[in-house]
Amino acid sequence: MNDPEFLTLEDVSLAFADNDTQVLSDVSLTIRQGAFVTLVGSSGIGKSTLLRVLGGLLVPSSGKVLLTGQPSAAKGAPIGIVFQRDNLMPWRTAYENVRLPLELQKENNAAVDGRVQEMLDLVGLTGFEKSYPAQLSGGMAQRVAIARALVHEPSLLLLDEPFGALDALTRERMGQELLRIWQAMPVTVCMVTHSIDEAVLLADEVLVMGSLSGSGLPATITHHFPITIPRPRRFDVRKTPEFLACESAIREAIQVK
Repeated sequence: MNDPEFLTLEDVSLAFADNDTQVLSDVSLTIRQGAFVTLVGSSGIGKSTLLRVLGGLLVPSSGKVLLTGQPSAAKGAPIGIVFQRDNLMPWRTAYENVRLPLELQKENNAAVDGRVQEMLDLVGLTGFEKSYPAQLSGGMAQRVAIARALVHEPSLLLLDEPFGALDALTRERMGQELLRIWQAMPVTVCMVTHSIDEAVLLADEVLVMGSLSGSGLPATITHHFPITIPRPRRFDVRKTPEFLACESAIREAIQVK
């Protein structure tokens, strides 16, 4: 659980060939196994692009993406991804949506049904197995999406602003639920968020993305902020001097870059 080189980026750059726009430049970072890392930065700076590189959805123009020391593409380790929209299939029930990754992997043994139920129980949706997405609230739909991302036991969970479409109160509750799920099922998490408050509350480390030129692209990781506030963390921790100091430093780092 303390492998310091679980996920490593070495001088990763990315340019889109269709318009010759360089989005990322010389991004280097290391995420230890079992860590919860949040990624913040100004809008349009390339946070979601970097997350897609981590997940193998985009291939960098140069540099290396290593998972436990091996190229992530060659490693073939399962990765779970949750986007801002839940992307559930409306004609499938919550149970059937969570089961989908296992079906795609051609898993159809007796353990599959138990695994799906275990994930629905973990995200607090016991009793909603037969509900369709239209019958679920936004927060419940995102819980289904998280369960679907975890059902194939990924080593890495990538979250791209997963609570951005939710109202403030639901977002707060989902943040606490995410921490509970992460503690119950240890997995390495990297999460993009626009909320500095959320980033500090959830993370072991906050990474700040910023522009190399001071404005516009390309971008890189400009700051690393270890968050040493003891766990478990509840909402009232946000009023403590340590929490407020972390928030202030991160906000200044984003504004500086």
